[in-house]
Amino acid sequence: MCGIAGIIAEGPSRETVERMVDRLRHRGPDDSGVWQGDGACLGHTRLSILDLSSAGHQPMTKGHLTVVYNGEIYNFRELRRELPGPFASETDTEVLLHLYERDGADMVHKLRGMFAFAIWDARERCLFAARDRLGIKPFFYREVPGGLAFGSEIKALLEIDRPDMDRTALRDFFSYKYVPHPKTIYAGIHRLPPAHTLSWARGRLETRRYWEPSAETRITDMEKATERLGELLEQIVPEHTLSDVPVGLFLSGGIDSTTLAAHLDRPRTFTLAVESARFNEAPAAQLVASYYGTDHVEEPATAIDLSEAIRAIPRMYDEPFGDSAAWSAWLVSRMAARHVKVVLTGEGGDELFLGYRYYDKFPTYRSTAVRRGLVGLVPPFSRAGRSLGRRAAVGLERYAAFLPAFTIRQKQALLSPDLMEAGYDDLWHVRRFWREELDPLKRLQWADLHAHLPGGLLTKVDRASMAHSLEARPPLLDHRLVEFALSVDTRLLRDPAAGQGKLVVRQLMEPRVPAGLFDRPKKGFGLPVREWTGREPELLRSAFDRLTRAGILRGGSMPRLDNDQTWSLLVLDQWMKDAGFAP
Repeated sequence: MCGIAGIIAEGPSRETVERMVDRLRHRGPDDSGVWQGDGACLGHTRLSILDLSSAGHQPMTKGHLTVVYNGEIYNFRELRRELPGPFASETDTEVLLHLYERDGADMVHKLRGMFAFAIWDARERCLFAARDRLGIKPFFYREVPGGLAFGSEIKALLEIDRPDMDRTALRDFFSYKYVPHPKTIYAGIHRLPPAHTLSWARGRLETRRYWEPSAETRITDMEKATERLGELLEQIVPEHTLSDVPVGLFLSGGIDSTTLAAHLDRPRTFTLAVESARFNEAPAAQLVASYYGTDHVEEPATAIDLSEAIRAIPRMYDEPFGDSAAWSAWLVSRMAARHVKVVLTGEGGDELFLGYRYYDKFPTYRSTAVRRGLVGLVPPFSRAGRSLGRRAAVGLERYAAFLPAFTIRQKQALLSPDLMEAGYDDLWHVRRFWREELDPLKRLQWADLHAHLPGGLLTKVDRASMAHSLEARPPLLDHRLVEFALSVDTRLLRDPAAGQGKLVVRQLMEPRVPAGLFDRPKKGFGLPVREWTGREPELLRSAFDRLTRAGILRGGSMPRLDNDQTWSLLVLDQWMKDAGFAP
């Protein structure tokens, strides 16, 4: 929806905040504003979705409170009816101000939606900020002399100055393909984690978690699960179309986006077609579009300029981001932005309803002394090496071996010894969300929802869509659906023996979709990067050599990398050059 920025300090620089807002213009090209008061300066750039009039201008002030806000509150009209008013606009922004004035920090418990906002209380001289429960909308912050600065993207905070690189975050990037919260690639710039509030007053900074769903299994009957899922979808999907501008849908033809299409009234749908049959979702999407009579737009991605993609991604994410599907998301967002300002997406379905194929293998592998002994004898970048590593590991280490980045053995072989200092816990991020007391499948569900969903998928979609001033909304990540999915017995979600996930969704939707649609193999939304670099081998070779000279890689012969490992090295190399860290 928007970009937000601000500095809380004595005599904050209005010029600096104006530059911060300018760096976020792509997030909201329709309007912008800067407000300055005693001890604070807030900025905003607006993508007009609700109340397109000037009454929706931000920063918005009510008495001693001033807010800047990015997101959508889907129940804002319901909340508004409970508040005394008066109201000068038809925006959810104004509801936030009234709600905070009445309830203070407790307001966040009443919000349904995606959001990142900051409210300055001039009377109490304190800042209150919050990020939505799943981390759909971003919020970054850094301490500055005498205060705090914040922004929707890292690039805004770099207008203050450019900090040093956090080399532990760089090591984490090789583990996860992204830098996990609360870190960023820059020392001193932090991510506010999902479901957290931030308060700053009189030099004291505090963050608190305000929501933690239960993992207790309460629904064990398929009929009850299907009935409840249907009720939730009938309510939630239409709510996510709240808008005064047209709304579309990213359509892949998979279970998640098809489920959304079935709950919409002939939406406009968008699909990216790629040349590789392994990645191409266009035929299935066309089938679904015809079945539901959507206004369908398909665009080919055959003539991709790989050099252009590599240059664009680090600037878009402000740090290395190793998911090659980021460029797919950028391309389909560019296409959709020519037609609409808002799209719905199917993000979260695999995590909620156990859609990933590795969920079948994780609980069935058995670690043996023979396998553990053989691990060190097999080349780490070979297919056998990765497979054996998964089969030999147990618990959290096995989970980490399934992550689609570099394994610990691969990092030891690839990275400079200076980067691989002894004693560092490469699994610190997922370790926080690893719950050994849960059954194996729920353990994976919990870890993926808390770690990789906000750090990987949601970051990918937010930056790729907002680069084109397009708001992306994931209805399946409404917190009511998340709480429901966590309460369902995993036997109603996935059958490992049959290799089939999303069982309750299938039960609900199969009578409402084209016959056999859900039987097709799951496809990713990535790009065939390794195939493309095979045509331009010097791209990867040059990146490998530069990263070696920078002290990131060991050098020597280049191992055989998979798709996203190739992409990770390419975007890291470009980010190093852009950020001024290349030798």
